[in-house]
Amino acid sequence: MEPRNQTSASPFILLGLSEKLEQETLLFSLFLCMYLATVVGNLLIILAISGDSYLHTPMYFFLANLSLVDFCLATNTIPKMLVSLQTGSKAMSYPCCLTQMYFFHFFGIVDSIIIAVMAYDRFVAICHPLHYATIMSPRLCGLLVGVPWAFSCFISLTHILLMARLVFCGSHEVPHYFCDLTPILRLSCTDTSVNRIFILIVAGMVIATPFVCILASYARILAAIMKVPSAGGRKKAFSTCSSHLSVVALFYGTTIGVYLCPSSVRTAVKEKASAVMYTAVTPMLNPFIYSLRNRDLIGALRKLVNRKITSSS
Repeated sequence: MEPRNQTSASPFILLGLSEKLEQETLLFSLFLCMYLATVVGNLLIILAISGDSYLHTPMYFFLANLSLVDFCLATNTIPKMLVSLQTGSKAMSYPCCLTQMYFFHFFGIVDSIIIAVMAYDRFVAICHPLHYATIMSPRLCGLLVGVPWAFSCFISLTHILLMARLVFCGSHEVPHYFCDLTPILRLSCTDTSVNRIFILIVAGMVIATPFVCILASYARILAAIMKVPSAGGRKKAFSTCSSHLSVVALFYGTTIGVYLCPSSVRTAVKEKASAVMYTAVTPMLNPFIYSLRNRDLIGALRKLVNRKITSSS
């Protein structure tokens, strides 16, 4: 059998988070609860924002897009893992693996850029409040969301085209719970230098660059907040920004460790732990982080729930 034919015929075996059978029931219950919380939380935010005209502002427009991306990112990886834990079937065909890989990077890139866009929105709102409505026009907001989706589509497709040229003629066991680039590349018996260089370039563009821009934005925001004369005004500004900084710390802290740190310091266990943070934990926590300190969003959620209760009765 030719190596390329073997690649297409032999499925990848996703070993999952743990190879111990006694832990599978616990993992299934834990990730099922996390996924349900992710779905309910993010969909509620989307429905609340879309159903309340008072929240039709740039900040909530970006938040609704972030919730949609988080929902899709979690849905791309967690349900397959739950099925594997429940049935014991860990095989994934080569086309399915590439498909999952495409959507994982597609939504991951959009997620990273939208988080940076939200930092820019807060920067304009706090540092240039009088010009906020003019700067954050509907046209600019549409571009700030639309361009990342188009850019991510191109980058993710390039990743898949580079992966499709590789040959996998050895072991097909992947020490991960979904098809990600780095663990799959280790299984290839052909040269992967082009893939690895492209990963570093993309990581620099969609992880390092947004992260630096966020830090620069919040440095300016912090300086502006310290100039606010009233303690109440400073407290409100800090409260608005602290939730976003929590998301930044969770998301970029783990993705930088996976895609920008040297391979010599990365292990399969560290990669899986980091992946859990940005594919499961962050999408689950985002609705709570953004809603618990936001009275407007809490009010919109209450209106949504009350409307559903009234219509059902």
